[in-house]
Amino acid sequence: ESVALGFVAGETGAWLERGLAAQGLRTDFIHLAEGMTRINVKIKAGTETELNGAGPSIPESAMQQLEAQLDTLQPDDILILAGSIPKSLSQSTYERLLAGLEGHGVRAVVDVHPGSAGQRPPPITPFLIKPNNHELGEIVGRVLTTDEEIIAAARTLQQKGARNVLVSMAGDGALLVDENGEVHRIGCPKGKVVNSVGAGDSMVAGFVAGWMQTRSYSFALRLGTACGSATAFSLGLATKEKIDELMKEI
Repeated sequence: ESVALGFVAGETGAWLERGLAAQGLRTDFIHLAEGMTRINVKIKAGTETELNGAGPSIPESAMQQLEAQLDTLQPDDILILAGSIPKSLSQSTYERLLAGLEGHGVRAVVDVHPGSAGQRPPPITPFLIKPNNHELGEIVGRVLTTDEEIIAAARTLQQKGARNVLVSMAGDGALLVDENGEVHRIGCPKGKVVNSVGAGDSMVAGFVAGWMQTRSYSFALRLGTACGSATAFSLGLATKEKIDELMKEI
């Protein structure tokens, strides 16, 4: 069973908390006294445009509360850190959180955006880092156009500490360089992209779920790709039936 952690503020934060509870999802959010949980808007009109709101300022006392929550994690727990770092926090925040987990036996998954921890791998070894191909190119400082270039860049992240590097490539599928040095390549199932919101997050969730079930990286990649695609092909949450259908395709 998973628990959503993080910070919420204002009425949008309360709405988020109520919505997750209504879907039966567990949360243990830290409530901030000031500000509002941000709202992000995507405009789809030929080219997709993102309008990402500014989140609330996060004081040091709230960060310490979060660190106290993470300190209770047990060996073999999986912690997923996702998203960009708020402007009110240091860009080394992920490194700080991961450093506090050293010795806990926790598997950390870091789903980063440019400017976040992916540019400076944290001091302890993440179990998984998941950039897309463009983000990976920004991390290594060059445009990546071929599988060979992407593999080489992924291995660079492994040399800096990441155990597994999962690279999403939108309609071109995904590529995984696992901790054993093996390369897994998968295409993208057929379908029409209706809404890309949450597709990358679904891919990470599917990958982690697949690995937990089987300890197989190839199966985890298939399930992650199916979950991400099923989300992109739907207007809302992807159904299990749709995910199962796409699993058969790939």
